[in-house]
Amino acid sequence: MKRLLATAGIILALATPVFAQDAAVEVADNPEMAAIYAADQAVRQDFAAILAGGRENAMRIHAADAVRRQQVQALLDAGSLRTAADFYAAALVYQHGDTAEDYLMAHTLAVAALGEGSTESPWLAAATLDRYLQKIGQPQIYGTQTMMRRGEPPTREPFDHALIPDSLRTILNVSTRGAEEARQAAQAAAENPVTPE
Repeated sequence: MKRLLATAGIILALATPVFAQDAAVEVADNPEMAAIYAADQAVRQDFAAILAGGRENAMRIHAADAVRRQQVQALLDAGSLRTAADFYAAALVYQHGDTAEDYLMAHTLAVAALGEGSTESPWLAAATLDRYLQKIGQPQIYGTQTMMRRGEPPTREPFDHALIPDSLRTILNVSTRGAEEARQAAQAAAENPVTPE
């Protein structure tokens, strides 16, 4: 028994420097992911220009978004995304998708970024889940997505206002119930102004 303990002690002592080296190695952000993210954000900087470009411009952006999602998927498949910044950037690229699977992947990537220590990702994790829920015909639960329909005022409905308590809303950096109620009251007042008699 003493010999077994001594052998285990020697193995542990020899392995400790190797474990320490692995912990000390800092993984760098993937520069290809950073470039994909920069391109994704660049086309969204001038909202007025996007609107002015009309349907043709929107289709061009949509096609470029699909290519960027394919590029991100290739990086994921290769295991090339490993940092919080990588996963956060990938989540934003997928957030600009158009299928339930795109939004669920965006949510998963935002959660991965959280797991790697991202402080930017709480809101994105909530927003991607809301977008996914909307796409599958369910009410959003955080109220991060505004729907725009022709001839109607912008709305966050359907929205399950009661499901998520303020304690979690605060952690995820989304509107609290009180802030949401104030926003709704202001919107209602703007839509139905009271005229003095």
